[in-house]
Amino acid sequence: MREENETSYPDIRQSWGIAGICILSMVLLIPVSILLNAVAGKEVSFLLYYLLAMGAAFYLAHWKRKKNTGVSEYNFEPGSARIIVLVSVAAIALQTGIIIPLISMIPMPEFMKNIFREVSGRNIFSFLTLVIAAPIFEELIFRGIILDGLLKKYSPTRSIVISSILFAVVHLNPWQFIAAFVIGIFSGWVYYATRNLTLSILIHAVNNSLAFISMSFMDGEAMLDKSLVELYGGLLNLMLITLGALAVAAICILYIRIEVRKTAINLGGT
Repeated sequence: MREENETSYPDIRQSWGIAGICILSMVLLIPVSILLNAVAGKEVSFLLYYLLAMGAAFYLAHWKRKKNTGVSEYNFEPGSARIIVLVSVAAIALQTGIIIPLISMIPMPEFMKNIFREVSGRNIFSFLTLVIAAPIFEELIFRGIILDGLLKKYSPTRSIVISSILFAVVHLNPWQFIAAFVIGIFSGWVYYATRNLTLSILIHAVNNSLAFISMSFMDGEAMLDKSLVELYGGLLNLMLITLGALAVAAICILYIRIEVRKTAINLGGT
């Protein structure tokens, strides 16, 4: 366990408070979403609603962090091209090898299918919400503020797991909980290893892009209504694809570790 820093923010209790603010903000702004829906349509209203809800939550968490620590900056270094490729491929592999198989095991009621259909519509506003706005705001909150603060007080494993649980909880349904937790663990580990928020945003954006592309440009109805075995063309195909994806993810993570160590050595020698 790390030596506690009195000026760091947040601790575990405060982290739950931030997650609570995110949920409360989304709930309180539902009437605004309904009003916007009547005026601007579902796609535009969802984007504006999300920006208002998560923007307000981020502002409050950022203000509290600055007040407690005096820090208002976030590390947005681009990272090397090799790490960018590795984390992107790893995110795709984790989605294919872990997230999709786990989610497929939980039956989804029709009303949830309808929600996913509406959120993942084939339009620019859904793209802006899922692939641009969500990765930026959510990574700022859960990695840039929560995880960054927890790492100053607790062990890396504890910090990453707690921030990932909170990230999963605010999605408020078991299907996104699984995806958010897995991606949260990977994104959290990458942030711990690099302290680079840009890479966390990239991981999140790649994950959401896969969901958006699947629902918008592939057979989204089949993906929601058919079993994974049917979608993959048989149990053998499912096993081969899943195991292959897990192998790719493991290789990428190994090379990310090597790349991070090389970067640390180079920085230490300059």
